Amino acid sequence: MIRKIITIDEEKCNGCGLCAEACHEGAIGMVDGVAKLLRDDYCDGLGDCLPSCPTGAITFVEREAAAYDEAAVLENMKKKEATQNNGAQKAAGCPGSQAKTIVRESGAADDGLEPLACGCPGSSSKAIVRETAAVEKPAATAAPESQLRQWPVQIKLAPVNAPYFNGAHLLIAADCTAYAYADFHNRFIKNKITLIGCPKLDAVDYAEKLTEILKLNDIKSVTVVRMEVPCCGGITAAVTTALQNSGKMIPWQVLTITTDGNVLENV
Repeated sequence: MIRKIITIDEEKCNGCGLCAEACHEGAIGMVDGVAKLLRDDYCDGLGDCLPSCPTGAITFVEREAAAYDEAAVLENMKKKEATQNNGAQKAAGCPGSQAKTIVRESGAADDGLEPLACGCPGSSSKAIVRETAAVEKPAATAAPESQLRQWPVQIKLAPVNAPYFNGAHLLIAADCTAYAYADFHNRFIKNKITLIGCPKLDAVDYAEKLTEILKLNDIKSVTVVRMEVPCCGGITAAVTTALQNSGKMIPWQVLTITTDGNVLENV
């Protein structure tokens, strides 16, 4: 059958392995340090691997290819999981992009945001426990503590089915916002799963990947934090499209940070 499927330009491939890690179906593998499409019937044609490639080596083509075999993919994923659980195989790809959950024991305090308005506009992880000191330091001398709860944070690198997404309150932020707003961790990141990106510099459409994240996981709410500059509207547009395409009714809100570090009213 003629269908849409990925193709890999081996001359552009730098061997980082990020595409193999992003391909949850197992269609892509590393052979002699180069990414290759191993099985046509494992490729669903959705392209989760595309945004993970730093060199642009992966593109779509339409050609004669075996139909996507979901049953075979699920069976292969079960075998791979069993192998990994037995310790015989380590996760592939760049170590810096492997998904992990960061558990913090400071309690689930209120994040300080106003209530969200309801409505929709349309591999293995590991835990890292950081214990809070029994006696708090005086406020004047206490060092700020990171509130980040997972890794990676880049939209392009985050696996769409990472376990930390289930039941999550999702923060999707333009990457400049954390630099502009002084108390970003406590005001926005605290008690949320965080994804960041820059729609101008990344030159990719986040909507497709965000749609998959919303579809595949039980997301409780979405908070978008963007800068006031016009180009930052791309991240809001991507989230709006993803919410529409997900078909779910998820509470969401948009907050805007000014270039001098203030928070504007919801837009």
